[in-house]
Amino acid sequence: MRGNPEVVDYLNMLIGGELAARDQYLIHSRMYEDWGLTKIFERIDHEMQEEAAHADSIIRRVLFLEGTPNMNRDDIETGEDVVTCLKADLKLEYHVREKLAQGVKLCEEKGDYVTRDMLRQQMSDTEEDHTYWLEKQIRLIELIGLQNYIQSQM
Repeated sequence: MRGNPEVVDYLNMLIGGELAARDQYLIHSRMYEDWGLTKIFERIDHEMQEEAAHADSIIRRVLFLEGTPNMNRDDIETGEDVVTCLKADLKLEYHVREKLAQGVKLCEEKGDYVTRDMLRQQMSDTEEDHTYWLEKQIRLIELIGLQNYIQSQM
Protein backbone atom coordinates (compact mmCIF):
# COMPACT_ATOMS: atom_id res chain seq x y z
CA MET A 1 0.00 0.00 0.00
CA ARG A 2 1.52 3.29 -1.08
CA GLY A 3 1.71 5.64 1.88
CA ASN A 4 1.79 9.40 2.04
CA PRO A 5 5.39 10.48 1.31
CA GLU A 6 5.39 13.01 4.18
CA VAL A 7 4.28 10.34 6.63
CA VAL A 8 6.92 7.90 5.36
CA ASP A 9 9.62 10.58 5.66
CA TYR A 10 8.49 11.40 9.17
CA LEU A 11 8.48 7.75 10.17
CA ASN A 12 12.04 7.46 8.87
CA MET A 13 13.04 10.36 11.10
CA LEU A 14 11.36 8.61 14.04
CA ILE A 15 13.35 5.43 13.38
CA GLY A 16 16.54 7.42 14.08
CA GLY A 17 15.22 8.49 17.48
CA GLU A 18 14.13 4.99 18.46
CA LEU A 19 17.46 3.51 17.41
CA ALA A 20 19.28 6.19 19.40
CA ALA A 21 17.13 5.42 22.45
CA ARG A 22 17.87 1.72 22.04
CA ASP A 23 21.61 2.30 21.82
CA GLN A 24 21.68 4.81 24.68
CA TYR A 25 19.77 2.41 26.92
CA LEU A 26 22.11 -0.37 25.82
CA ILE A 27 25.27 1.45 26.88
CA HIS A 28 23.72 2.73 30.10
CA SER A 29 22.40 -0.71 31.06
CA ARG A 30 25.82 -2.22 30.53
CA MET A 31 27.39 0.53 32.61
CA TYR A 32 24.95 -0.18 35.45
CA GLU A 33 25.74 -3.88 35.19
CA ASP A 34 29.47 -3.15 35.32
CA TRP A 35 28.93 -1.00 38.42
CA GLY A 36 27.07 -3.85 40.15
CA LEU A 37 23.67 -2.10 40.05
CA THR A 38 21.62 -5.16 39.15
CA LYS A 39 18.13 -3.72 39.61
CA ILE A 40 18.60 -0.66 37.45
CA PHE A 41 20.52 -2.75 34.90
CA GLU A 42 17.53 -5.07 34.52
CA ARG A 43 15.09 -2.18 34.14
CA ILE A 44 17.19 -0.26 31.61
CA ASP A 45 17.95 -3.45 29.67
CA HIS A 46 14.19 -3.98 29.44
CA GLU A 47 13.75 -0.38 28.23
CA MET A 48 16.39 -1.04 25.56
CA GLN A 49 14.38 -4.01 24.31
CA GLU A 50 11.20 -1.92 24.20
CA GLU A 51 12.93 0.79 22.18
CA ALA A 52 14.12 -1.87 19.74
CA ALA A 53 10.51 -3.06 19.46
CA HIS A 54 9.34 0.52 18.78
CA ALA A 55 11.93 0.86 16.01
CA ASP A 56 10.87 -2.50 14.60
CA SER A 57 7.21 -1.42 14.47
CA ILE A 58 8.06 1.78 12.65
CA ILE A 59 10.37 -0.04 10.22
CA ARG A 60 7.61 -2.54 9.44
CA ARG A 61 5.15 0.30 8.89
CA VAL A 62 7.53 2.09 6.50
CA LEU A 63 7.92 -1.14 4.53
CA PHE A 64 4.14 -1.65 4.47
CA LEU A 65 3.74 1.90 3.13
CA GLU A 66 6.22 0.97 0.36
CA GLY A 67 9.00 3.14 1.71
CA THR A 68 12.62 2.34 2.41
CA PRO A 69 13.55 2.48 6.10
CA ASN A 70 16.34 4.86 7.03
CA MET A 71 18.50 3.12 9.62
CA ASN A 72 20.64 6.14 10.53
CA ARG A 73 20.27 6.73 14.24
CA ASP A 74 20.31 10.06 16.00
CA ASP A 75 23.19 10.98 18.28
CA ILE A 76 23.28 9.56 21.78
CA GLU A 77 24.38 11.10 25.06
CA THR A 78 26.32 8.71 27.27
CA GLY A 79 26.26 9.53 30.95
CA GLU A 80 29.25 9.24 33.25
CA ASP A 81 27.49 8.22 36.47
CA VAL A 82 24.04 7.17 37.65
CA VAL A 83 22.60 10.67 37.74
CA THR A 84 23.92 11.80 34.36
CA CYS A 85 22.78 8.52 32.77
CA LEU A 86 19.25 8.93 34.16
CA LYS A 87 19.07 12.58 33.13
CA ALA A 88 20.36 11.84 29.62
CA ASP A 89 17.75 9.10 29.22
CA LEU A 90 14.99 11.38 30.47
CA LYS A 91 16.06 14.14 28.08
CA LEU A 92 15.94 11.64 25.23
CA GLU A 93 12.47 10.42 26.24
CA TYR A 94 11.15 14.00 26.32
CA HIS A 95 12.56 14.51 22.81
CA VAL A 96 11.06 11.26 21.50
CA ARG A 97 7.69 12.09 23.07
CA GLU A 98 7.61 15.47 21.33
CA LYS A 99 8.49 13.91 17.97
CA LEU A 100 5.83 11.23 18.41
CA ALA A 101 3.22 13.90 19.20
CA GLN A 102 4.15 15.78 16.03
CA GLY A 103 3.90 12.49 14.11
CA VAL A 104 0.42 11.84 15.47
CA LYS A 105 -0.64 15.29 14.29
CA LEU A 106 0.85 14.77 10.82
CA CYS A 107 -0.83 11.39 10.44
CA GLU A 108 -4.15 12.90 11.47
CA GLU A 109 -3.75 15.66 8.87
CA LYS A 110 -2.86 13.14 6.15
CA GLY A 111 -5.61 10.69 7.07
CA ASP A 112 -3.27 7.84 8.03
CA TYR A 113 -5.15 6.67 11.10
CA VAL A 114 -3.43 3.30 11.46
CA THR A 115 -0.01 4.94 11.70
CA ARG A 116 -1.47 7.57 14.01
CA ASP A 117 -2.75 4.90 16.36
CA MET A 118 0.61 3.10 16.33
CA LEU A 119 2.38 6.35 17.24
CA ARG A 120 -0.18 7.11 19.94
CA GLN A 121 0.52 3.72 21.52
CA GLN A 122 4.26 4.39 21.43
CA MET A 123 3.69 7.85 22.90
CA SER A 124 1.63 6.33 25.71
CA ASP A 125 4.44 3.86 26.43
CA THR A 126 6.97 6.70 26.36
CA GLU A 127 4.96 8.90 28.74
CA GLU A 128 3.41 6.36 31.10
CA ASP A 129 6.29 3.93 31.37
CA HIS A 130 9.71 5.19 30.32
CA THR A 131 9.45 8.88 31.18
CA TYR A 132 7.45 8.35 34.36
CA TRP A 133 9.91 5.73 35.67
CA LEU A 134 12.94 7.94 34.94
CA GLU A 135 11.31 10.94 36.64
CA LYS A 136 10.62 8.76 39.69
CA GLN A 137 14.25 7.63 39.88
CA ILE A 138 15.56 11.20 39.77
CA ARG A 139 13.01 12.20 42.42
CA LEU A 140 14.06 9.25 44.61
CA ILE A 141 17.67 10.37 44.43
CA GLU A 142 16.59 13.84 45.57
CA LEU A 143 14.54 12.38 48.43
CA ILE A 144 16.83 9.67 49.80
CA GLY A 145 20.23 10.74 48.48
CA LEU A 146 22.45 9.23 45.85
CA GLN A 147 24.22 6.74 48.10
CA ASN A 148 20.97 5.29 49.44
CA TYR A 149 19.58 5.11 45.92
CA ILE A 150 22.67 3.31 44.64
CA GLN A 151 22.51 0.86 47.53
CA SER A 152 18.87 0.13 46.71
CA GLN A 153 19.86 -0.77 43.15
CA MET A 154 22.41 -3.44 44.09
